[in-house]
Amino acid sequence: MWASDSRLQGRAYVDALEHAGFAKDAMQVTADRSTVGNPAESLQFSVAWSDTQCLVGQVGPSTGEPVTAVLPRLADGACLVGGTRPIDW
Repeated sequence: MWASDSRLQGRAYVDALEHAGFAKDAMQVTADRSTVGNPAESLQFSVAWSDTQCLVGQVGPSTGEPVTAVLPRLADGACLVGGTRPIDW
């Protein structure tokens, strides 16, 4: 994804994870654009892949190369802190 023209589109990462076999309802993704309409400086996406763990990724101009990590799920069961966008496609 990072080498493609879709590298700053959250949908591309969600679609790629779904294609790899992960369920969309286990994913979260942040907005592609800032509140004033500029491209996001970084984009986070995640997939809860067990009862206790998440695969979390961050990409964007402010991160340099893509970053991924396996992290514990939050107390509320989510993987990302803060607002995320609906995955409704």
